[in-house]
Amino acid sequence: MNWLQRRVRPEQIRELSLLAIIVVAVVFFGSLIDNYYSFRTFNRIASSVAIITVVAVGQTLVVLTRNIDLSVGSIVGFTAYFVGTLIANHPSINPLLAIGLCIVLGAGLGVVNGLLVAFGRVPAVVVTLGTLAIYRGVLVDLSHAKTVTADSLPQWLLDLPLTNIVPFGSLDIRALFALALCIVVVFHLAVGYLSFARQFYAVGSNPEAAQLIGLPIKRVVTLSFVISGALAGLGGFMFLSRFGNITVEAGRGLELSVVAAVVVGGVNVFGGSGTIIGAMLGAILIGTLEQSLYRLGISEFWLSAVLGLLILLAVASDAIILDRLRALWARTELKLITDTKPAPTNVRPS
Repeated sequence: MNWLQRRVRPEQIRELSLLAIIVVAVVFFGSLIDNYYSFRTFNRIASSVAIITVVAVGQTLVVLTRNIDLSVGSIVGFTAYFVGTLIANHPSINPLLAIGLCIVLGAGLGVVNGLLVAFGRVPAVVVTLGTLAIYRGVLVDLSHAKTVTADSLPQWLLDLPLTNIVPFGSLDIRALFALALCIVVVFHLAVGYLSFARQFYAVGSNPEAAQLIGLPIKRVVTLSFVISGALAGLGGFMFLSRFGNITVEAGRGLELSVVAAVVVGGVNVFGGSGTIIGAMLGAILIGTLEQSLYRLGISEFWLSAVLGLLILLAVASDAIILDRLRALWARTELKLITDTKPAPTNVRPS
């Protein structure tokens, strides 16, 4: 038990369990779907996972601070539509500039959320539920029911999802999935080793203690929403590149998949614990379920029900299993310290 404690944290147990669930899901769907074990299936799942993962990384930072961002689906649709319209009207636009515009636009929308939550002291669920509707409403009003079509977009944008970064026989690491992996690695290292990034954990774990030691709580909370918006904007660019045809419905319902990925991935809804890697594993599970249920011809309404069930199970396991496991870990560690403490020696006066 002591050997296990020194090497494995309770959160890592969730991640290992999630990895096992992914394997079981792949085996299960492979027994039901013809030609499931193919590189084509992998690439389809990877494309879906890439978008969910990028947006889930930003959502993770928000949830770590005891908040939630329900507006990410609308931000994805907003940036995908308006930057897609700009690219369609100016096909010669620099690709890096297009990506930068998506990120900046998403970050700007995230600033609105952050300021209202941190400085306006409005609950995050209320703010982001409101901006989810507002951003979508603005999109519907300004779009005039027009659609961004794939034939109006430059070829480099349409070819991006099919671009292979690391060819390995028939298995290729596509550009969008490689981008998602880079985002995961960068943010995982940041929150793990950079002191300012560790403030997300500190604020979520104990806001009162964080305030007492002088941490800029409002600034940290605002920054989490800005990063979430920026990554949702990047997700909007990826969404535009993957689908090409963008309507005002783009990204609708994505917030459910993202929240499910984060919560199922082990990020505690009460803040202060969880990892970027866990969120990525959650995104892989959600992406696998989405594509597999689609291949089975099951209605997307059932998919929403499955995602809701996963969220409930994940929150229940956090409240019951992981909390008890953390308490057991703490008691065992305390006993270990007590047992190894040298006994006092009684010295009789001469």
